[in-house]
Amino acid sequence: MGDVAVGAQEGHGEAERPQGTEETVSDAAPDETGGPGDPIGDQVGSPGGGPKKQRSFWKELPLLIGIALILALLIKTFLVQAFSIPSDSMQNTLQRGDRVLVDKLTPWFGSEPERGEVVVFHDPGNWLQGEPTPQPNAVQKVLSFVGLMPSAEEKDLIKRVVAVGGDTVECKGTGPLKVNGKALNEPYVFAGNTPCSTDPESQFKVTVPKGRIWVMGDHRQNSADSRYHQEQPGGGSVPVDKVVGRALVIAWPVNRWDTLPVPSTFGQSGIGTVAAAAPAALGLLGAAPIVLLRRRRRGTH
Repeated sequence: MGDVAVGAQEGHGEAERPQGTEETVSDAAPDETGGPGDPIGDQVGSPGGGPKKQRSFWKELPLLIGIALILALLIKTFLVQAFSIPSDSMQNTLQRGDRVLVDKLTPWFGSEPERGEVVVFHDPGNWLQGEPTPQPNAVQKVLSFVGLMPSAEEKDLIKRVVAVGGDTVECKGTGPLKVNGKALNEPYVFAGNTPCSTDPESQFKVTVPKGRIWVMGDHRQNSADSRYHQEQPGGGSVPVDKVVGRALVIAWPVNRWDTLPVPSTFGQSGIGTVAAAAPAALGLLGAAPIVLLRRRRRGTH
């Protein structure tokens, strides 16, 4: 079974980022009388009264590089991270070798994954057992730490969320897949695959526990997903706190640039709704600076 161990680009897929000094002078105009006590030269100059000599670009370069690396690390840690797709379990939505950008910010606001989203998550319980793990050298470790290349040490996967906590998801025979009794039309399933499988191991009817999600690959006959881990705690579902974030776009290669929206499949009536906590939280975050600015302005009048 081809599973997806994604490599974090801490710049792994199956998602990061990321001044010189300026001379300052007094804005006060010199005394037009030009009295003998006017320290005009001392306002902008060196001890001899002349302009200060700027540091060379090469002396400032290490500082600039350091700031850039810190920003890249912060972005990778808290905002967006790139992941590499190393297998075929999400075909044709994602191809082997694609790089996707993953939103890591939304989970910080308490928003749980929604049905239909493509998410990256940490291995919840030896799903990747037996998969080879390359050992990076020192340089590769440094580059992956700041997000400039995939990490070989992290074991992450990427799948589509088909059911969330409280949902009953089932699949018998060749399908269709049903969520809360509603049959799903899944155009994203790999051509030639059936939504389910005649393999007895992949037959199921599960009520997903709260705080967990049920995930499946789009290449249904080549994805060792929730169906094949039902003997584990949670019955094959993945804890929400293992989710790294939602894959938003295919960023590489250039000829595959595309977004990864939630299919209309999951918008049909009767399946159920998921609270959209993220937009409200992000709106509050965006409004906070405006409110603070207005309060500050009022305080100056």
